[in-house]
Amino acid sequence: MGYELRSGTPDIESYLRLRADSGLTPKTREQAEAGLPGTWRGCHVVDTDTGETVGMGRIIGDGGWYFHIVDMAVLPDHQRRGLGDQIMSWLLDTIEAESPPGRFVTLMADPPGRALYAKHGFTEAPEFSAGMGLWNGRIRR
Repeated sequence: MGYELRSGTPDIESYLRLRADSGLTPKTREQAEAGLPGTWRGCHVVDTDTGETVGMGRIIGDGGWYFHIVDMAVLPDHQRRGLGDQIMSWLLDTIEAESPPGRFVTLMADPPGRALYAKHGFTEAPEFSAGMGLWNGRIRR
């Protein structure tokens, strides 16, 4: 079994399937159609034997200072083969090559991904800093 890492996001069908089948929160077609064009850079991994997209990762951000890594996913049957490591390396190498010094790179880490992210130098936010969010699209004023 061979793999090819390709620049760019996967097609919408592959994106939706990867999110659902890898354990990420499923998204709707409408969300994918609106969100994928906002990708600063992204990559995906294709199984060269089947042509199936089996992994992906994206960067959203402003291209100068803020970069947020999202949609890190590898299908379960293809995990533990170094694909997540290759995706993360590509994303970080791209940020380093295509942005000015002083960049700020963030991600949200679920427990299964923490070891991979730590391997690439990510640390938990300091005690005086807390990640915050508006979950499930609930915006209250």
